Amino acid sequence: MLKKLINGKANSITSAAILLGLASLASRFLGMLRDRILAGQFGAGSELDIYYASFRIPDLVFNLIVVGALSAGFIPVFAGLLAVHKKEEAWKAANIVLNFILVLLAAVCLILIIFAPLIINLIVPGFDQEKKDITIAMTRIMFLAPFFLTLSSIMGGILQSFRRFFFYSLAPVMYNIGIIIGAVVFVKWWGLYGLAWGVVLGALLHFLIQLPAVQRLGFRYQWLWDLKNIELRKIIKMMVPRTLTLFISQLNLIVITVIASALAAGSLAVFNFANNLQNLPLGLFAFSFAAASFPTLSILASQKEISKFAERLSLVTRQVLFLLVPASVLMIILRAQIVRVVLGTGNFSWEDTILTLETLQFFALSLFAQGLIPLFARAFWALHNAKTPFIAALIGMAINLVGCLIFPALNNPWASEPNTPFGIAGLAIAFSLASVVNAGLLFILISQRIKQLNKKEIFASSVKISLASIIAGLAAYQTLYLTAPLVDMRTFAGVLIQGSAAGTAGILVYLLLMWILKSKELVLLRGALRRRIFKTKIKTIEAVKNE
Repeated sequence: MLKKLINGKANSITSAAILLGLASLASRFLGMLRDRILAGQFGAGSELDIYYASFRIPDLVFNLIVVGALSAGFIPVFAGLLAVHKKEEAWKAANIVLNFILVLLAAVCLILIIFAPLIINLIVPGFDQEKKDITIAMTRIMFLAPFFLTLSSIMGGILQSFRRFFFYSLAPVMYNIGIIIGAVVFVKWWGLYGLAWGVVLGALLHFLIQLPAVQRLGFRYQWLWDLKNIELRKIIKMMVPRTLTLFISQLNLIVITVIASALAAGSLAVFNFANNLQNLPLGLFAFSFAAASFPTLSILASQKEISKFAERLSLVTRQVLFLLVPASVLMIILRAQIVRVVLGTGNFSWEDTILTLETLQFFALSLFAQGLIPLFARAFWALHNAKTPFIAALIGMAINLVGCLIFPALNNPWASEPNTPFGIAGLAIAFSLASVVNAGLLFILISQRIKQLNKKEIFASSVKISLASIIAGLAAYQTLYLTAPLVDMRTFAGVLIQGSAAGTAGILVYLLLMWILKSKELVLLRGALRRRIFKTKIKTIEAVKNE
């Protein structure tokens, strides 16, 4: 059974998403452990501001050059070749793409390493010179990570195309293990620079965990260089608008970094802590379903099966909403408990907690939108259309930019003291507003492109999900007050018990209400879990639809 799990092919989007979600849960757990270690060691202060600022340029380069090519072009092209039984051409294309990206990446990284002082001055103008110097040095170290992540991303694209998700899903786990080793071990040897070397180690492990699985599928590295290769040209054609879309996303983060560097010390750390916490449900549900659905959508698009394409897209949209809307409500209700349990240790103060939970609550408002954006974008990419997601992201970026300039300075009406500005929480408000607009535009445009998309069914499910989520949130809120006198709220155990009891109550009420409302998404998810865990015969979605 273990061998089948490791080497087996995922036969449905839901089962693949469950596998990815379980691995994401492990990765996110390690991510929370990583953040707890960082918060305990450094608090939300200048050291972590430097650490997160050092990520910005290497991450920008990786996303623009590598993710842009792979997400928009490589998987549709590679999976398309496999679908028509052209495996040798697929392996050839993989090597040509890998070599092209590595050469391009090397050239760009060399230039940016040389001009790192100038770039850092631009993105963290609020840092003093000492902090800038450390940021420059750590940025140069982190430029090693994109090379390993490039190799890993090609491996991951191949595994996804073959619908082998096990080792692909473990890669983020290994990445977090590397960063934790950096925080626990390397920091003792090299100080703050140890965090940068931990990132490099994590990237290396991210690659190595996938390599044997890809080799078993038949991949063998070759130095192939052919800029006229038709598959490479297809990928580059789709890569350009996708890269521009990612540039917009990265530009949003750069704008946030610039503004946060001028706010109080620790603001950038608070933003990243809150962002990492909200990414837990996104990684578990949204990104898992988006990644699992992409190969299937790409194959259906290449085979011109538009009605099936629309059916799968509608189904995954409803599943993402089924999972993310209640997660959003519960995260808002339990924000204080979440922050204290995950980050409340060592040098992470109560003031840091307040700032982080205020930021988290505004992130959580847009979880559903953030979860739908990668799904809708992949639907367009599967149709070989990367221009539309770019336009939607461009509009979202403009809203985020304006919001980042306005919201931090506005007075927070919920603050305990009068005339207190939103500060770093204002950046989360801008980010959420931009995400909602981006997702809304993508949904409207994909509905126009795919006329068979069942919008009425999506709307009906959304109403059920929203109603059940609100009632579940009220149940969780009431449970907080019922359990507070029963535990010592000054201790980790007390806060954990209170939060767990409230969260459990909310989840149970939500599932009960969705069962009463005969949610098709619940039946499908339950069936996929039973197939994955117990290997029993259950209803198919077709059977559910005929009920």
